[in-house]
Formats: sequence, structure tokens, C-alpha cells
Amino acid sequence: MADIVELIYADHDWLRRMFFRLDDATDAADVAAIWEVLSTRLDTHADAEETVFYPALLKHGGKDDPGNPEGDPVDETEDAITDHNAIRDAVRRSRQHTPGSDEWFDAVNAARKENGEHLDEEEREAMPDFIKSASLDLRHKLGLQWLRFYAEHQAGKGISGDDEDADAYIERHS
Repeated sequence: MADIVELIYADHDWLRRMFFRLDDATDAADVAAIWEVLSTRLDTHADAEETVFYPALLKHGGKDDPGNPEGDPVDETEDAITDHNAIRDAVRRSRQHTPGSDEWFDAVNAARKENGEHLDEEEREAMPDFIKSASLDLRHKLGLQWLRFYAEHQAGKGISGDDEDADAYIERHS
């Protein structure tokens, strides 16, 4: 089964591991090569979540779950969009500097911090809420949409990296 939850967790794991690869890099050419792939994937991952996962969370999230009164899909979506924008901003800043420079590392470290906080929050809040409220059939259907999204946007093709207005997004998808 192509489970959206498993696919998102797998992407999160990949993102974390690629940040570790930056730690392994020994020169500017290595960090530039690793960052090119990682930064593109950060932008693509944000768009994938905003295209496939968060519209479904808004419609099927656990806001009426008495066992989880904190699980408000609107709040979780707004937080995710805000986090994605902070990551995108850091990625854009990194692209304005020479790989390996102090300014570049400042931007990359900002992206790493924002991404780490976002993944942790998403895995602690949005994902468990969705797991409780979404059917396996829906998770499979969304998993297939996720796989198609990545097939259509290989190497970041068609991904702008532009910020998303959280309020407009929620209005559009609610």
C-alpha cells in the first residue's frame, strides 16, 4: 500500500540524513553538491505536503476527536505553511551566497533549524491526528498522489520555492 503517512515519514528521514551529509562534507564543492539536492528537495517536499497532505488534513483531520482537543487541523495547517515559508526563506537566502561562506552556512543552518522544528512538530501533531481520522483507503489514495507529485516534479521541476499565504491557502482548501 502506498501510505501517505509512511511516504511523508520516509521523506522526513531523507531530509534529516541529508543534513547529516552536510556535516560529512570536506570542501565547498561537496557542500554545494549536497545542498543543491537537499535544498531542492526541501522546496519540493513543502509543495508536496501543501498539494497532497494538508488539503486532506483540513478535510479529514481530528478536530472533533475528544481524545485530542488540541488537534485542530486549521491550526496545524497554518503552522506548517508558516514553517514551510521560513524554510523557503532560508533556502532562498542560501542561494544568494557562495557555498561554504559564513553567510551561506548561516542560511543553511537556519533552514536546518526550521526544518528540524517543523518535522518534529508535524510528526507530533498533524501526522498522529491524521492517522486517527483518515481511512486506510484515503491514505493509500493520497500516497499515490504523493508519488505522482514527485514523478512530475523530479529535481524540483516546476517548483517555484515561493512563499504561500497561510490564510488564503486554508480558505482555498477548507
